[in-house]
Amino acid sequence: MITLSDARLSTRIAVERTGAWLLRATGDEFARLDSAANRADPYPAYARLRERETLYRSKLGFWVATTFEHCNLVLRDRRFGVQQNDGAMPRFFDTMALARGPEVVLSFLELDPPEHTRLRALARPAFGPAKLDGYRPLIESIAHDLLDRAAKKGGFDLMADFAGPLPIRVISELLGIPDVNAERFLAYGRILAKALDGISSMRLVRELRTATTEMYTMFRALMAAKREHPEADVLTQLTEAHDAGKLTVPELLATCELLLVAGFETTVNLIGNSTLALLSHPEQWALLCEDPGLARAAAEETLRYDPPVQSTARVAHEDVELAGTRIRANELVFTMIGATGRDPAVFADPEVFDITRTPEREHLAFSSGIHYCLGAPLARLEAEIALRALAERMPELAVDGTPRRRPSAGIRGLLRFPVRIPHGKPLSVP
Repeated sequence: MITLSDARLSTRIAVERTGAWLLRATGDEFARLDSAANRADPYPAYARLRERETLYRSKLGFWVATTFEHCNLVLRDRRFGVQQNDGAMPRFFDTMALARGPEVVLSFLELDPPEHTRLRALARPAFGPAKLDGYRPLIESIAHDLLDRAAKKGGFDLMADFAGPLPIRVISELLGIPDVNAERFLAYGRILAKALDGISSMRLVRELRTATTEMYTMFRALMAAKREHPEADVLTQLTEAHDAGKLTVPELLATCELLLVAGFETTVNLIGNSTLALLSHPEQWALLCEDPGLARAAAEETLRYDPPVQSTARVAHEDVELAGTRIRANELVFTMIGATGRDPAVFADPEVFDITRTPEREHLAFSSGIHYCLGAPLARLEAEIALRALAERMPELAVDGTPRRRPSAGIRGLLRFPVRIPHGKPLSVP
C-alpha cells in the first residue's frame, strides 16, 4: 500500500533527480561532480574548483569548500555542527530520513553534543588500543582464509571475494553476531551501502525499510540473548548500558547500525581503492611486494590520494566568516575531503601516488574534530593486514578487465574489481 507520505517521497525523489540533471546541464560545478566522467575521476574537477574559488556557492543553495585549510577549519570549529539550530537535519539530507521512516532515530554521527558525546562514549571502548591489539590475529585469520578460497579460482573479484567479506566478518565478530546470522547481516550491510549512494527509487526505499525492520528485529533478539549469556562483544556492552539507563533501545539500534555501516563501508572501499592504486602504479606495487611492511603506509597514502569518503557536510550554528565570506547560521557547507588530499598548498607533488611519502600534514579522510571517525584505527588495521596479505601471497596479482565504480560522487569505491594471478598458485602463508 502506498501512503500519502510515500507518494510525496516518490515525487521528491523524481524532482531531485530532475533538478540535479538540470543543474549539471547548466554548469553547476558541484552538481557536475555527479556526472559519469567526474565519478570516474573527480580530481581534475576539484582542482578547477580550488583554483577558481576556494569557497564556492552552489546553485543548490549551499557552500562548497575545497582547500585543506578551509575544510579542516569547518570540521574542527565548534561553530559548525551536523544539525540545524532547531535540531533538524539539513534539508539536503532529509530524503534519507524520510526513506527510513519515523521509527528510525539518528545515530551519534548525525547528532551534535551533548547527545553525540554521550552515545559516542558508549561505543568508544570497542575501538581502544587495548582492544585493537586483540583484533589483529582475528583479522589475519579471516584475511588468509578469504585468500585461500580466492586462490583456488585463479581469477576472482577482489571486492566480492576479499575486500567486502573481510570487514563484514570482522564487524560481525566485534558486535557479537553469531555465524548463523552472518549472511543476513551481510545482506543488510549491502542494502544500507546502496542507500548511501543516494535514494534513487521507491524500490530502494522498500528494500531499505525491509532490511532495517529485519535487522532491528535481529538486534532485539540478540539483546535478549546477550542478557542471558553475556560475552565480550559490543552488543553485550551496549545492552548492559541500556539496562543501566544510559541509552534507549532506538539509540542502541541506531548505534549498532552505524557501526555496521561505518565498519563495512570505509574499510571495503579503502582496501579496494588501495589495491587499484597499487596495481595502477606497478612500481609502487613492486615496492610493497619487496617490503610488505609498507602496507600501513600504502593505506595512508591511499587515504590521501583516493579516499573512500569524498565529502562531508556541516551546518553553521551562527554567522561565521570563512575565506572572506559570511556563512549565515543554518547554512550548509560541504567539505570536499577528496580535494583536500591533493591540495598543493599542503602536500608536495599531490598528484603523485607514493607509498614512501612522508606527509606534511595528516589527511582528512577520517574527518576531523569531534566527529573524527571512531573506527579509524580499526579501518587502518584491516587495510594494513589486507594489503600485506595480498603482497605476500599474490605478488603476481594483476587487473583482469575494467573495474566497475559505484554510482556515487560522495562515496568513492568499486562495485566490481576483477583480478587474476597469472603465474601459478600464490605463495602459501600459514
